[in-house]
Amino acid sequence: MGILVSIFVGAVAGWLADLVFKRFSFSIWIQILLGIAGGFVGNWLLGNDLQQIFGLSELPARILTSFLGALVILGIVALVKSRQQT
Repeated sequence: MGILVSIFVGAVAGWLADLVFKRFSFSIWIQILLGIAGGFVGNWLLGNDLQQIFGLSELPARILTSFLGALVILGIVALVKSRQQT
């Protein structure tokens, strides 16, 4: 059951991050992978801090942490792409 929850969290977080970075337009599979990778990055950066600070339940805290991690990944990709174009 944990894998299904991770896929769901990854899909939601990747979709939200793709909405923020409109210049990237990824397929749903890339969005899911981005969200899952964002979960690892977000967990590495924040741990369970969002859940404890804001008093969120586990699922919203995981989605928010994965979303922030996905934003970090997309920000790094945007920086690398902009440097390659100049």
